[in-house]
Amino acid sequence: MSSLLGVLMVPMVVFMVVVAPIWLILHYRAKGRMGAGLADSERVQLQGLLARAEKMQERVGALESILDAEVPGWRNKI
Repeated sequence: MSSLLGVLMVPMVVFMVVVAPIWLILHYRAKGRMGAGLADSERVQLQGLLARAEKMQERVGALESILDAEVPGWRNKI
């Protein structure tokens, strides 16, 4: 029984002394990065994507209005 306890204690001590602190440090460092928000380059990229999405939305609206004028009922055929 004593040797079984010793066999289980060694991995537990190694885990608590080595693995757990590294795990906690990496976990909270990652949480800190997520809480910081977007970097400036990411914010610029997101604004560019938003502008592209708005242009696409306008183009799709224009195409739909053209189809409505030239092919009535096209929406029901899909």
